[in-house]
Amino acid sequence: MWKHVPSLCLCLLLSLLFVPFIKCLKPKGYDQIFDHMLSTRKSRKTSPPFRVLLHNDNFNKREYVVQVLMKVIPGMTIDNAVNIMQEAHHNGLAVVIVCAQVDAEDHCLQLRGNGLLSSIEPADGGGC
Repeated sequence: MWKHVPSLCLCLLLSLLFVPFIKCLKPKGYDQIFDHMLSTRKSRKTSPPFRVLLHNDNFNKREYVVQVLMKVIPGMTIDNAVNIMQEAHHNGLAVVIVCAQVDAEDHCLQLRGNGLLSSIEPADGGGC
């Protein structure tokens, strides 16, 4: 039992010596950056959901629309992409994905950047 005492003492001594040193190594503003990262993560989780909408157009081929959806939307399968494309083609509009506003804006910009007509709206039914 007593044979572990020296190693325990050494661990305690090292922790007392290095903890203040490690705290000195934190860059200026570290706590503020860390707090901002946490608040951003929390706000993304608690922000109200938004719908990304795909609008029908007379310019893009159906196959191209499916390819873009699969490229831009994470986890989009070919079956879901075809269904979304068909719905937009027949009804003029289709919901692509429901997600946080930041992500919805990003997806919308990527869809537009690939030549598709897209918009977002709050998922609670209101329009933007």
